[in-house]
Amino acid sequence: MSSNLDQVHGGHEGHGAAQPGGLLVSEHGYTLELDTPNLSSGTQTVIFRVTGPDGHAVTDFEPAHEKELHFIAIRRDTSGFQHLHPVMDPSGTWSTDLDLTPGVWRFFADFDPAGHGQPMTLGIDASVAGEYDPQPLPAITQTTEVGDYTVTLQGTLALAEASELTFSVQKNGKPVSDLQPYLGAYGHLVALRDGDLAYLHVHPEGEPGDGTTAPGPEIAFTAAAPSMGLYRLHLDFQHEDIVRTAQFTVSASGSVPGSGHQNGNNPVPLAEEQAHHGGHGHHA
Repeated sequence: MSSNLDQVHGGHEGHGAAQPGGLLVSEHGYTLELDTPNLSSGTQTVIFRVTGPDGHAVTDFEPAHEKELHFIAIRRDTSGFQHLHPVMDPSGTWSTDLDLTPGVWRFFADFDPAGHGQPMTLGIDASVAGEYDPQPLPAITQTTEVGDYTVTLQGTLALAEASELTFSVQKNGKPVSDLQPYLGAYGHLVALRDGDLAYLHVHPEGEPGDGTTAPGPEIAFTAAAPSMGLYRLHLDFQHEDIVRTAQFTVSASGSVPGSGHQNGNNPVPLAEEQAHHGGHGHHA
């Protein structure tokens, strides 16, 4: 596994950073199709497929981070984040259960079709019926609580140039030094840009069993922002056989690490969400 930022799966080069993925429903001949874009609230089974350039459902995928496809769901107000791994039947139809609240949701399929040569992320909207209660974007801070766990974020998300983000995990005030591998790493990070939910998918530096990467309490990532603005970070980590998600709001500044220049803006530190949405735990 690379120690650097995974290529953001838009497939285009920007000025020092690839353009984010997830903004398109169809790209390079591949299309994300939902069985229905209109859903009910509560626990719902979502059925979808990825069709290829020949118009048929794709059935052959290259595993990435131990899975053939990663499915991310989030409401457009940035609440309700879920990271799931659907099941595919022989025809290429995928299904997974989601917990949905009323509003407009964005679904992402993160995958690497065999023979294509690079991973990609496609996104599609779905509407969930019911009375919509939009939530404000959580405030910028540096620490978030996830049950008995406290996760602290250090670092600065800068434009174009890669910068290091380090998460430190504690449980009941004590550093956690026995994190368990999850998706081939000690942490898994998804970043979504506020406003359009542009999708960045990153993994930490190093990997379990490489002889140098410790199982906590720190998890280090390398990332670069495609634009200034606010981002939501969703950190999955596994401890005591449960995967938990720590969520942060981050402001990306116009600085380049080590340059001392801010393009007219003051440096803005990375930060977490307050316990507005809180974290969630789920069994791996």
